[in-house]
Amino acid sequence: MLQIQLAAANQSPQEVDYQSAGAVTLGGQPFAWDLTALGAGRYHVLYQNRSYNAELLEIDYATKTVVLQLNGQRLELQAKDRLDLLLDKMGLSAAVSTKVNELKAPMPGLIVDVRVQPGQTVQKGDPLLVLEAMKMENILKAPGEGVVAAIKVGLRDNVTKGQVLIQFA
Repeated sequence: MLQIQLAAANQSPQEVDYQSAGAVTLGGQPFAWDLTALGAGRYHVLYQNRSYNAELLEIDYATKTVVLQLNGQRLELQAKDRLDLLLDKMGLSAAVSTKVNELKAPMPGLIVDVRVQPGQTVQKGDPLLVLEAMKMENILKAPGEGVVAAIKVGLRDNVTKGQVLIQFA
């Protein structure tokens, strides 16, 4: 079983449970839906006899943030797993952030945009690179505040998972 908490901006968090048999519950209630992939991050969803068009705009694996467009409306979701919820409960969620010395590729792909230069100061969440993987563009963001020391990849470079992309001073 995988249990996460999803929170959209200005809405209360919802508990989502994924069972190994494929059953999903949302807020303790069964969640029955029909999901069809249309390709390139686009989906068609049927839920309670209503039709929805969904598009995955952005996903940040480091911060567990997903940005969707649902029937033309932008929706930002923040996921928290059991460990995140436990750290929040213990008051340690802010203490988890540490200084990061490098940004590594979360998946194999192609560098399609470099948005920073060596010597540039970045804040947490600033876009650094755009990595194309499986026909989707993923914006890799700064994991914390720092100064870009070196960019280890160039435009149109193929990268492997775990490869160092940027080093911070």
